Amino acid sequence: MAEQADEKLIEVARHIARTLGRTETMTDDILQIFSNFDGRFSREKFSEDRRSNGSSSEEQNTPAFSSSSIVRTIDSLGQQISHFLSSDRTIWSDADAFLDSVDSLVTAVRCLNSSASADQSTLDRADDLLQQCMLRLEDEFRTLIENPYGTSLYDPVPPATFDSEGGDSEGDDDRIPVATPVTDYDFVIDALPPGSVADLHKIAQRMVAAGFGRECAHSYSLARRDFIEESISRLGIRHRAAAADEIQATPWAELEDEICRWVKAVNVAFRILFPSERRLCHRIFSGLSTIADLSFAEACRDPAVQLLQFADLIASSSRTPERLFRVVDMYEALRDVVQELDPLFSDQYSSFLCSEVVSVWKKLGAAIRGIFTELDNLIKRDPATAAVPGGALHPIARYVMNYIRAASASRQTLEEVMDEDRMRTASVHSPDGTSSPLAVQIAWIMEVLQGNLEAKAKAYREPALSCIFLMNNGRYMMQKVRDSSELTALMGEEWIRRQAARERRWASEYQKSTWSKVRDSSELTALMGEEWIRRQAARERRWASEYQKSTWSKVTAVLRVEGSPVPTVSVMRERLKVFDVYLEETWRAQTGWVVADEQLRTELKAAAANMVLPAYRRFLGVYRGVIDGGKISDKTLRHSPQEVEARINELFEGRKKTPAK
Repeated sequence: MAEQADEKLIEVARHIARTLGRTETMTDDILQIFSNFDGRFSREKFSEDRRSNGSSSEEQNTPAFSSSSIVRTIDSLGQQISHFLSSDRTIWSDADAFLDSVDSLVTAVRCLNSSASADQSTLDRADDLLQQCMLRLEDEFRTLIENPYGTSLYDPVPPATFDSEGGDSEGDDDRIPVATPVTDYDFVIDALPPGSVADLHKIAQRMVAAGFGRECAHSYSLARRDFIEESISRLGIRHRAAAADEIQATPWAELEDEICRWVKAVNVAFRILFPSERRLCHRIFSGLSTIADLSFAEACRDPAVQLLQFADLIASSSRTPERLFRVVDMYEALRDVVQELDPLFSDQYSSFLCSEVVSVWKKLGAAIRGIFTELDNLIKRDPATAAVPGGALHPIARYVMNYIRAASASRQTLEEVMDEDRMRTASVHSPDGTSSPLAVQIAWIMEVLQGNLEAKAKAYREPALSCIFLMNNGRYMMQKVRDSSELTALMGEEWIRRQAARERRWASEYQKSTWSKVRDSSELTALMGEEWIRRQAARERRWASEYQKSTWSKVTAVLRVEGSPVPTVSVMRERLKVFDVYLEETWRAQTGWVVADEQLRTELKAAAANMVLPAYRRFLGVYRGVIDGGKISDKTLRHSPQEVEARINELFEGRKKTPAK
């Protein structure tokens, strides 16, 4: 082992001699210096090498120099290197000569450090000279990165620079190429020209060989971080302090705009800028994998953390329902980049960024679930006494149904988010645990909304108006379910195939006509499923029955003549008066009521007419049979069957009417 080390050391010394020796004599002088300096560098060992290369006997017998010659060697290197260090211009007009001198100095320092008899002052001078070289190389390294087209001999003309929408650059910003906004993120960019990359690689090799690898990585990361941050900034992302209060105080409209820009920036950063940076590091630090990984991590860490910090603040802020859609956008953006993180952030220095992305992504998912919980609470908090005039559609029903319909457009993402919470949700709302988590969540919100509407219906003093209110809102909910277009696949189409069976079970023409036609399948229809449809139909049957009983049962009761003795004329006349009073009261009240759905309005009128008109006609027939001449006077008969039908047809228009005088 020791012999191998000595051979390697001797080979290094030979390399120094060949590099510094401009003539054969100078080479011999340098070899003699090493021989005097350390016994391992004997003239015999050097001579063996020179004989194998055809050296003359005169060259083999060069007189020995004193040990002080090593000082002159360091001085010689110092003079050569100082020529470059003192120049104000870049070194790349004679880069090879400078780099050769640095190589020789690095080798000399290694030799001195490995020698037990090396003079400390000589070592200090050599180390100081090496330090100066590294500082100059570090400056050159940074300059090449920041201004690649002004130094490289290979790429004198820069290509077209990238820029983004929204603004002109001024001053120093003009020298930083940045990325343009794009929609296709499947590519990488070459931020530096090939010639500059080659020069940077040469510098990196020397700095790492001299033990200045971390300094080189630091210089790289400082310069490249500016490029990445400027590129992200030009996409409209501003640096924010890590303060939740700032997010809470910012109007949501402003945050929405910033989130839209953030989504674009995340895609550009994680799918273009960072992969491009990784490739650049591999090229500049080729063969120096540890330094390449360190440089990449330091360059990308702060820009990545800045982007993730904003998402983290949004996830931790208010969870009001209107924030759902932008939070979903952020969740989807991080979900898409998570799939590409492993090869990008897999080394020891950058792997923590992968963990950070996943952590923030999970927090956004938790925020989405929290928003649905807040929607639940919002419905429950809506006052039960907040009824609307005429039994019309309530704003809370319109808001919730439109909200759910809009949310269903992101069905796949919401399914993914809810699936993370499957066990808890299934145990609360789905006894068999077979329903999809999103279907369970939305079904629960529907139940909460239905309960809230039923509580509101109790605020009406007229039972019939309560039924109208429930039917209005129930029909609206059903129509929104049927008209939606995304969630059919989620819940299946079983309810469509069983529709005919439902129709036979419904108790009235209203329910039959409501369900006799099935329009295009929809997300919410499929999402809610057969069980919800069955419960909703049962509610509507109950409301329709209660409406008929509370409004028309007392009207038809006075007309009932079957199964009783033939009434007298006076009794018949009195019943007719009571009927007229009931009809007018109902007409005056219910013309001001509102049934928003035209089909439902028509069906209710038809149901009322089918209940009242046959009974009225039978009553008039009996009445005519008990009076002389079979003719009812106009004074007694205030409403003909046609007039009764006309009164019924004026109901539910939302405009109160008074009888003509």
